[in-house]
Amino acid sequence: MNAMPESLLAADEKAPVSVYHSGGSSPFLVVVDHAGKFVPRALGGLGISDQERARHIGWDIGIAGVARLLADALDATLIAQNYSRLVIDCNRPPGTPTSIPLVSELTAIPGNADLTDAERQARAREIFWPYHDRIEAELDARREAKRKTALIALHSFTPVFKGVARPWHTALLYNRDPRLARRLLELLKREQDLVVGDNEPYLVSDATDYTIPVHGERRGILHAAIEIRQDLIAEETGQRQWAQRLARALPQAYGPLATKVPA
Repeated sequence: MNAMPESLLAADEKAPVSVYHSGGSSPFLVVVDHAGKFVPRALGGLGISDQERARHIGWDIGIAGVARLLADALDATLIAQNYSRLVIDCNRPPGTPTSIPLVSELTAIPGNADLTDAERQARAREIFWPYHDRIEAELDARREAKRKTALIALHSFTPVFKGVARPWHTALLYNRDPRLARRLLELLKREQDLVVGDNEPYLVSDATDYTIPVHGERRGILHAAIEIRQDLIAEETGQRQWAQRLARALPQAYGPLATKVPA
């Protein structure tokens, strides 16, 4: 591979992180690890086609739209990561095998092969850390202001994975602290048109996740990861429906818990 430039991202390229509704009044902080599908020009498309990068392997289809509509509905701050998870996955611990994948689902990613330590570090320095540093700064400011906060990590999942259909419409993911996730699970299961997964099709762990373990569990704040099936939110109509659904459910789930946690 050619030597990397001194800076991975050119001055005119998209910033790695976007903040929407900065200063929103809601206790909810919404974060989206896989909101975008941009690839730095220096990486030459990672050796795969535009069509491949636009698939679910490149980003969480539809979730950025849901997140913005939810932030509007709740007056919540939204922090979103803009680059494809094929460049570096911002919900994986840096240095783990899935952080910069050689293969995603069944697709080889040639631009991720034979990387030097410097190339890996550049991706982390310019894409991974600015996103997580921004989340950390927001949470630090809220803690200093003695402001109660619940961290909501939004994701979407493909309806079929390696030929296996997934029946869930949505799912709640959690690990050490299930308080908020389980309340949301109960509320969503009452909606008769939904099949709701409990730690399906994924679960949260220190080995496979970064956002919830680091920003939620380590801080001891209420948190939940919410997955929505991509075919339900690929278009604006579905995104709006799911944003409205979550805007109803989140305050109902959070309210009884808020009185039991310190600011």
